[in-house]
Amino acid sequence: MSINIVKKGTWLYDGTAVNPVDIIALDFDWWYEMVKEEDGLEEGEQPIPLGDDGYIYYVRFQRAGEREHSTWVDSGGERSLSEAIKVAESKVTGEITWLN
Repeated sequence: MSINIVKKGTWLYDGTAVNPVDIIALDFDWWYEMVKEEDGLEEGEQPIPLGDDGYIYYVRFQRAGEREHSTWVDSGGERSLSEAIKVAESKVTGEITWLN
């Protein structure tokens, strides 16, 4: 199954090293499913509701650009792409240059 990358960009680490970042859209709560798989859910814990467009958005730095499951995400889930962009931009020093 291919991962839906909805936004790609780059940012400069220490002002010199170019690093990738992306935002992926999933139709499930990645963190909830991870904890569920490990039998770590607390009683009554529920997944983040999907956004109006049917997705939850996650920022990736470590595995940015990878399209195959399984993946790792570097943020909590956001119910909109615009919120995920804000999260990504808050995690870097400097600016992200979005490519799409």
